[in-house]
Amino acid sequence: MLIFFTICFWLSLGILFYSYFGYGLVLFGLVKAKRIFKPTVPYFTDSEELLPDVTVVVAAYNEEDYITEKIENTLALQYPSEKLKLLVVTDGSSDQTPNLVKKYPQVTLLHQPERKGKIAAVERAMPYVSTGIVVFTDANTMLNQEAIVKLVRHYQDEKVGAVAGEKRILVKEKDAAHGAGEGIYWKYESALKKWDSELYTVVGAAGELFSIRTKLFEPVPHDTLIEDFYMTLRIAQKGHKVRYEPEAYALEGPSASVGEELKRKIRIAAGGIQAVVRLSSLLNLAKYGLLSFQYISHRVLRWTLAPLALLMLLISNIVLVKISYNPFFQLVLVLQLFFYLAALLGKICETRKLKIKAFFVPYYFLIMNYAVYLGFARFLKGSQSVLWEKAKRG
Repeated sequence: MLIFFTICFWLSLGILFYSYFGYGLVLFGLVKAKRIFKPTVPYFTDSEELLPDVTVVVAAYNEEDYITEKIENTLALQYPSEKLKLLVVTDGSSDQTPNLVKKYPQVTLLHQPERKGKIAAVERAMPYVSTGIVVFTDANTMLNQEAIVKLVRHYQDEKVGAVAGEKRILVKEKDAAHGAGEGIYWKYESALKKWDSELYTVVGAAGELFSIRTKLFEPVPHDTLIEDFYMTLRIAQKGHKVRYEPEAYALEGPSASVGEELKRKIRIAAGGIQAVVRLSSLLNLAKYGLLSFQYISHRVLRWTLAPLALLMLLISNIVLVKISYNPFFQLVLVLQLFFYLAALLGKICETRKLKIKAFFVPYYFLIMNYAVYLGFARFLKGSQSVLWEKAKRG
């Protein structure tokens, strides 16, 4: 019994540490080594003559509160106007979004009354894209002035098939715990993506801002939950590099509430598990090498073993304290209880709108991992629905 729970303890601790901290340390070390033994010479230039024609695609469903600002923001970007096209798809919108878009004759509007979802909207827009590069961005995010220039310069390297921009959370002093925690999380994620890109390739892009070579676009199954991640990872699987450009960023406010943030995390977790199943071939280290290493370390572990390890670490630690007098296990249990207490205080701060940021990160961390359990349940429910529909069709 002692041996079993000791193995569970160390295995869980190892998985958690590697998933959230260890991979970052290993990645940083590998990048440092690469800089020494294989220094990279900058290959691109921001010369206006070399800038390609670009189409920005925005799928907007009932976005009347944001669409005017989004259009104004896009048209004002520092990019030659004759080389920049803006295409907005408003399928299914029942508010004033289509009418607001119509006020801009230089913007191409695609609208149909029927709503089939974002993936279908993007797929419907692609035949209208005649440029070599297409940029996808959300209607409720604003881009920095040089975003498109910074994204497309990477395509001067023929090996690059996609470029991911950076997502930044606009956190104000008055924002709640989940907002501050979300902002800190994305700063850490941005650092990992930067190192991923420098080592070999980014494993998946965020839908707020990313671009691809138009010729590499392929339809995504319409039930895909995180299509941006799936689309760019498929491009990487085909041997193209996915770069990360932190100087091209999309600004977005934090989720309106913990409930909204939890819903978003559940969808991402369910989509992550869905992607792990559909892209199971990427788990083959022998075939995909560095790509598989980065994918497993940065994504797969967080969507599968890490949340389970968090629970197993607490259970095995409690048992070991009861059956063993090792002071190390007692210390770790105290630290764990302190961590959960901090998360609870973060919840209280969220409820009472107190500004004690020290509790924001553990609270947000637990929300992320709790969402994975709920996301797994959603994935199973969705899979059963698909199987049932197939069964009904014979």
